Amino acid sequence: METKNTLQKKLKPRHISLMAMGGAIGTGIFKGSGETVGVAGPGVVVAYIFAGLLLLVVMGAIAEMAIVYPNTNMKGFILKAFGSRMSFIIGWLYCVLWLAVCIIEVVVAGSFLQYWFPDVPLWLLSIICTIFILSINLMNVKHYGEFEFWFAGIKIAMIIVFIILGAGILFGIIPSDGSNYFRNFTEHGGFFPNGFTSIFAALLVVMFSYGGSELIGVTVTEAQDAEKILPKVIKSFIFRIVLFYTLPILIICGLIPWNELTESSSPFVQVLSISGLQGAAHIMNFILIIAVLSAANSGIYGCTRMLHSLAEEGEAPKAFSKLSKSGVPTYSLVLTGIVLLLGSMIAFVAQNEVFTLLMAFPGFVVSIVWISICLAQIKLRKSYTTMPSFRLWGYPYITGLAAAALALISISFIMNEDNRISIIACLVVLAFLIIMSIFKFKKVK
Repeated sequence: METKNTLQKKLKPRHISLMAMGGAIGTGIFKGSGETVGVAGPGVVVAYIFAGLLLLVVMGAIAEMAIVYPNTNMKGFILKAFGSRMSFIIGWLYCVLWLAVCIIEVVVAGSFLQYWFPDVPLWLLSIICTIFILSINLMNVKHYGEFEFWFAGIKIAMIIVFIILGAGILFGIIPSDGSNYFRNFTEHGGFFPNGFTSIFAALLVVMFSYGGSELIGVTVTEAQDAEKILPKVIKSFIFRIVLFYTLPILIICGLIPWNELTESSSPFVQVLSISGLQGAAHIMNFILIIAVLSAANSGIYGCTRMLHSLAEEGEAPKAFSKLSKSGVPTYSLVLTGIVLLLGSMIAFVAQNEVFTLLMAFPGFVVSIVWISICLAQIKLRKSYTTMPSFRLWGYPYITGLAAAALALISISFIMNEDNRISIIACLVVLAFLIIMSIFKFKKVK
């Protein structure tokens, strides 16, 4: 049964904060950290810190615009700044981004389950994970927010435990088989074994890792007192997200030489496996499954709400704006579910390459979305009727520099031959959306 198309304002500050962290802390750190460390060595933490600074600017821009334009989500800001064509392109890109992310998360969740069930096909485990998180997204948004709060809370608690445990081993407080772990930071090629420029090669996976943080800009329409809570949530959020990435990576690189990390399992599991703690690796694997499913859960939320927003503006079929009795965008969730189930089958066709193929695509799209947010803030600031209580500092220079840096990251991605398949996929999708926008809004100047 369908009701009027009004999303329910039932998300509390703690829900929003943990949902954004749930979207940002997933495969990027638990699986992708192995890839970024392999590219840049221990020095990859510089890439995480740099991307964190860019994220700070983007989130600040979202908070500022949310105060000035209440009940307007991220796509709405872009619509006000650049019109329907740009809003259409970015909105659909964001949906494609989250669909790709969700496919990655459920496939990775399936790969973690293979730690216990090595004989079960990856595609089957991925489909089971997909069905599980789709059922969660059928809940009323308040119950969904509560579920995701605890889902994300578990993995954050585990990261904290990992940091404490790993630091204890690193500093010799907790006995282990190894000794003088700090040599791993200077040996095997040093802190930047592949040169300082290697951190730029790792930036795209890092961007993917932080992607999802801007989900705060989508929750605005279902948040209580969004204009009051967003600045507070964002200020605390940025600090936590950078710490939750940089500290675990430093610990991983300290306990295991960067060139000995394998791609077959998570670096977190590998670290706990050498710690000698009975059952620690199994506990960590369980938490990893919770973590990536939480990220997929946030991703489905982001995709369905963006589809709903597109439909409300006439930029997607009207059916996607229909809500269930519990306030869930029904047909948006159905479409997302179909794509996820089909995406899970990618693991059946290309099990060994699936992670690498899918990983770079969201990183490129995240950079485009973040650039759009920065440029929207630069343009809209001039037309504010009243100045908001929270304003992003250094206008327009800081936002402009962030947009320029993100543009350079995108260009470096396009120029990298290793990303050729992902480049073609990204550019084809972008070109298709641009052509669609031209025909759909041909009367718009």
